[in-house]
Amino acid sequence: MDTPKQAPHDLFETIRNHRLTATFVLLATLSAGIIAGSVLTRSVSGKEQTVDSSDARPLVIPKAVDLSNGFEKIAKDVGPAVVNINTESLPKQSANKRSRRGLQRGPQPLNPNGGDDSQQAPGDMQDFFNRFFGGQGGTGGDDDSDSGGGVRAALGSGFIVDPRGYIITNNHVVDKADKIYVKLSTDPDNPNDHGRPAHVIGTDAETDIAVIKIDATEPLPIVKLGNSESAQVGDWVLAIGSPFALSETVTAGIVSAKNRSIDEPGPNGTANQFQKFIQTDAAINPGNSGGPLVDMAGQVIGMNTAIYTQSMGSQGVGFAMPSNIVANVYNMLISPDHKVIRGSIGISFNGAPSSAVSRMYGFAKGGVMVNSVTPNGPAAKAGFQPGDVIVSIDGKPIKDGDQLVADISARKVGSSVQMGYLRDGTQHGATVAIADRAKLFADLPNDGDDNAAPAQSDAGEGKLGITVTSVPSALASKIGIKGGVMVSSVRPGSFADEINLTKGTVITEINKKPVTDESAYRTIVSALKSGDDVVFVVRFAGAGTAAGNSYVGGTLP
Repeated sequence: MDTPKQAPHDLFETIRNHRLTATFVLLATLSAGIIAGSVLTRSVSGKEQTVDSSDARPLVIPKAVDLSNGFEKIAKDVGPAVVNINTESLPKQSANKRSRRGLQRGPQPLNPNGGDDSQQAPGDMQDFFNRFFGGQGGTGGDDDSDSGGGVRAALGSGFIVDPRGYIITNNHVVDKADKIYVKLSTDPDNPNDHGRPAHVIGTDAETDIAVIKIDATEPLPIVKLGNSESAQVGDWVLAIGSPFALSETVTAGIVSAKNRSIDEPGPNGTANQFQKFIQTDAAINPGNSGGPLVDMAGQVIGMNTAIYTQSMGSQGVGFAMPSNIVANVYNMLISPDHKVIRGSIGISFNGAPSSAVSRMYGFAKGGVMVNSVTPNGPAAKAGFQPGDVIVSIDGKPIKDGDQLVADISARKVGSSVQMGYLRDGTQHGATVAIADRAKLFADLPNDGDDNAAPAQSDAGEGKLGITVTSVPSALASKIGIKGGVMVSSVRPGSFADEINLTKGTVITEINKKPVTDESAYRTIVSALKSGDDVVFVVRFAGAGTAAGNSYVGGTLP
């Protein structure tokens, strides 16, 4: 019998043996490659470490080259007179809660700290202090809101115009601030040092201008004031200030427009006729407000006030109050009255009537149509009526409402002017007296407009930090007085709070002057100024007649 064939088994063993052999050969090849690569790498590294760099020459920093285009010299000349302004606002207790619109249009702008202002419409005009960066380090939101939260801190800029320490800034930078501090460019950069205390000399809400003062032991550097009428569209300008608290920051741009209105209502809710701005594309940001806009002669031609933005930052459209307006307002604010007095004849008009209106009523070549006449005002007494068209002042033609306002507001109260006007196409003339514009507006009735000026608050609320009411007759009998006023609220951190003048205290005298009623109280407090010693003669509601008088006082900050 034949033996069975074993070929298939032998073939399988052969293939398996060959596979193992191939596997070992492959592993050996890979190992050899790895070893060779390591050797080559070490060889290359060794060569890099031994490269000869003896022929390399060290870099030499060249001498400084003067490449100035004029900006450098201007920044050095003007910079020392530009200051950083920090303010603190203590929690308020106010019965007159009122919306503050600030420099804006449309809905409330975005509040950096969140809250109800978080939705912003594109194109809102930003108020630097109260809206745009309002509440830096504080609570944010509307600074007219009722008390709540802690101390609000904010910042702005300003520039020194008198070596004795007089500084110009925006009214909205210091408005409602309880404490104001100024840092000079030479002061140490210490975040814990707020700066030198300052006090307000005077403010003008119509133009958003304020004058403050610091004590100077030696003459301070000042800016050179220029004539804003000389600025032309296309001129180079520099904006200097403290944007985002970055002091001594300089940005450059050009004058992009002049005589620009931003449709901001005035303090009494009417159209603001005194804010005509220089427009610039020099970068202006939060903290620049109140700083100078400087021309290539190194002269201040404007004060940076507002921006138009869609992103809470500079988008190349900023607004500066012209220096000619700033200078005129400053001169009135440093006068003994510390207020701006503007002339008025007591009319209202449409500032920009359509060409069809001017053609229809016969003043296409210039003139101002009267919309309304203030009862018992100068124009009314001179016989003016709605529909009349004013065409001349003292024989000089009037082109538009801006020219009329500029002329009349600059005239002395109590003087008179000869005015020419058209009525039903017939030429007429009248002599019109110049009245105090503020008094004319104060006499107008409040028709419930939310933008109308609020009723006068307690005279001591701003200076002393208290509100008062009349003393109830039962209490007056109990403590044995016939007049006086009773403290109804005390603002935390205020002057009254610091001298421990508490709610319920009855004030009978201030600085030896009897306080018979609220009217007498307001008269006395209105005359007080920063630096005055103020002494109150008081009675406490819980004490009887035997307790007698107590004396509370301090120096008004």
